Amino acid sequence: MKGGGGGVSASYSLPAKRRWKGLVIGVLGLVFLSMLVPLVFLLGLHVHPTNGDGTEQRDSASNHVRVYDQHNDADTRNQSKVHQSTHMDDLVIRFTPSLPKVLANSSVREGGNDTNGKGPNQSFPTPADVPKQVKKNSGSLDRDKSGENMTGADESEMICELKFGSYCLWRQQQKEKMEDSVVKKMKDLLFVARAYYPSIAKLPELDKLSHELKQNIQDFERVLSETTTDKDLPPQNMQKLTMMEAAIAKAKSFRVDCNNVDKKFRQLVDLTEDEANFHMKQSAFLYKLAVQTIPKSLHCLSMRLTVEYFRTSFEVEEALIEKFVNPELYHYIIFSRNILASSVVINSTALNAKESGKQVFHLLTDRENYFSMKLWFFRNNYGDAAVQVLNIEDLKLYNHHKVAPLDLSLPEEFRVSFRRVDKLSSTQFRTQYLSMFSHSHYLLPEIFQSLKKIVVLDDDIVVQSDLSALWNIDMGEKVNGAMQSCAVKLFHLKTYLPSSNFDENSCAWTSGVNIIDLSRWREHNLTGKYQRLVHEMKKGDGISETSTLSASLLTFEGLVYGLEDSWMVSGLGYNYGVDLESIETAAVLHFDGSMKPWLELGIPKYKSFWRKFLNPQNQLLNDCNVNQ
Repeated sequence: MKGGGGGVSASYSLPAKRRWKGLVIGVLGLVFLSMLVPLVFLLGLHVHPTNGDGTEQRDSASNHVRVYDQHNDADTRNQSKVHQSTHMDDLVIRFTPSLPKVLANSSVREGGNDTNGKGPNQSFPTPADVPKQVKKNSGSLDRDKSGENMTGADESEMICELKFGSYCLWRQQQKEKMEDSVVKKMKDLLFVARAYYPSIAKLPELDKLSHELKQNIQDFERVLSETTTDKDLPPQNMQKLTMMEAAIAKAKSFRVDCNNVDKKFRQLVDLTEDEANFHMKQSAFLYKLAVQTIPKSLHCLSMRLTVEYFRTSFEVEEALIEKFVNPELYHYIIFSRNILASSVVINSTALNAKESGKQVFHLLTDRENYFSMKLWFFRNNYGDAAVQVLNIEDLKLYNHHKVAPLDLSLPEEFRVSFRRVDKLSSTQFRTQYLSMFSHSHYLLPEIFQSLKKIVVLDDDIVVQSDLSALWNIDMGEKVNGAMQSCAVKLFHLKTYLPSSNFDENSCAWTSGVNIIDLSRWREHNLTGKYQRLVHEMKKGDGISETSTLSASLLTFEGLVYGLEDSWMVSGLGYNYGVDLESIETAAVLHFDGSMKPWLELGIPKYKSFWRKFLNPQNQLLNDCNVNQ
């Protein structure tokens, strides 16, 4: 039995051993194949199938067919790596800031100038999709690319103007010749070196190149930390440039992880865009600050006159008091806090008048500037014209607390941007500036109760011809004779109007020179209508920066008499392209916008039309450097 049992066990042990040996052979075969496949893959990186003429064809990541010479394996590898670095360069080019596809359809912004009493810039955009033009002809690639660049530049400037207003126009004109081209080239090379360095540093066989890149990066950082212009660069800088370019060329010739380089480039581009946006906002803020800050010379003049006022005693003549209330004379109303600006308006009007003795100017200001203006216009003569300076805060008006608080508010300027409807235009949006009556203007019927007709002048205008013809214009049943801007109609501004009961095709009007029929104003109770509209807006969404614009347009709807275009040329405070011939022939020049002629930011070629009405012999102006 034992032997039989042992025989049976031995008979079954032989096949078991054979199975075990077969299993071991199979496992060894799998291990061999697992080692062979990576080996074939690695060899495949250096050996590629060729076609009949000895060149290889490979598809790049973008599915483009690239052809390389295969007679030299080293050259083949270098060209392949150069192609990858070229691909990275293409990625860098594509990382240029993209323009938003959504722009304002119609936006209203309030132009600010505190030296003129205007409020700060506010934006109220209404988003709308901007259609993208599709090219129908691709015959000339270079021409199309240049056209794209020009369109992109136009759109970029358009977006800048929508956001920052006239700052962008001023920035274009203030561009100077670049004197830091080498510095900028060094910064670009530094960005590229920083992008490649992390990937090169991970490869032990490229330790020498890694050290070279690191040394060049440190040298560039040290130079750029002490230099902002080309003239400050050290003498041996060209040698550093050559060494950096050579190191970058070597780095590009080796195969690196494109994802790491791509990631580094994106980080650098994001940092650069953030820095550019920061400097843009900072420059726009400083521009706005310069616009709203009173110039030092003007502040000096106001302080000197205020001090001398309390050292001087004077009385107003009886004859002048009679002129101030005589309705038969030509009465001009000016709201201003600016001595120089109001003086230029009065001086230019009186000098160009045929009968200056019929002219009476009523200058309304606040308590802060009242004394300096009082003394200035008492000392200076403007032909035979009479000048009355009033402190609006001291006026005693009947029911004035129901009309508006008695503080001075000057004409407010608004920048209106809207989509063009004509297809022939090169830009998709148009920007128009509107200057509008403020709350103080609606006190005029009560302040000048004895007058029937007046002309309201802004303090940022210059008069170049006799205005007596304005008094002979028959306005019919109209109340406000003003320059109309039919490029802006009420349907462009319907988003900001509290009521829908208005004619959408009515043209907007602007202040600057306005003939006001006070008799019909009182008949229509326009002051009450304006108060009611403001109250409705306050009751609804609350008072906004556009309330003056909305209420004024609706108050005078259907009551505006359009003056001829030859009376006034506008845009001298923001538009660099106004025709000089039209400026010389216009009766009135309006410096609407932020770049007023008494500011350093004023447009230089227009300043002479304003400054010629200042007295260069005035000692006080010379002492305060006004004439410099």
